[in-house]
Amino acid sequence: MELSAYIIWNVFVTLVLAPILYGIKQNATELRRQDILLNKTREEVAKDYVTKEELRNDMSILMERMDKIGEKLDKLFEVK
Repeated sequence: MELSAYIIWNVFVTLVLAPILYGIKQNATELRRQDILLNKTREEVAKDYVTKEELRNDMSILMERMDKIGEKLDKLFEVK
């Protein structure tokens, strides 16, 4: 049995190049999957945050209520 260049090349491709190419393909597929998940996460996280306008509206409502409570306390302590 002779070891011709053809047999050596087949062994090299089968045992060395094929696993390397398979690993590269798997890494590329996993990277694509993680990229998609990252983009979805960015979209979902943005829904959880409050905009500046919403914060201003909520804070103004809160401050109005605090002012009303302050006025009621002032009236309560003036009577006594």
